[in-house]
Amino acid sequence: MLFIDARNLGFMVDRAERSLADDDIAKIADTYHAWRGTASTSDAGLIYEDEAGFSKSATLAEIKAADYALTPGRYVGAAEIEDDGEPIDQKIERLSEELFTQFDESERLAKVVREQLGRVG
Repeated sequence: MLFIDARNLGFMVDRAERSLADDDIAKIADTYHAWRGTASTSDAGLIYEDEAGFSKSATLAEIKAADYALTPGRYVGAAEIEDDGEPIDQKIERLSEELFTQFDESERLAKVVREQLGRVG
């Protein structure tokens, strides 16, 4: 059975609806056709391979081992994230400084807005 997890494709229109672009739909269709070994409309001759975070061809034994749960994320897993080379402690410190700077700017702008509203009212 082929599992495809499209949570990382397209964008959320609202809490329940995801909108997929033509490229996203083509990727899903190409993956399905490659898995089936049939030609797709966009690129014939694709060879299926599992893609972490997107697709997984699971055997019946794997599905049985998962107590027949058919949630794609259970099989597909998460895509690997590239390491940017920045040590985590330095990254946390840098991002914290950026966040506090943005908090300060937010407070400054709120003060300006209050002053301007005080002039009008």
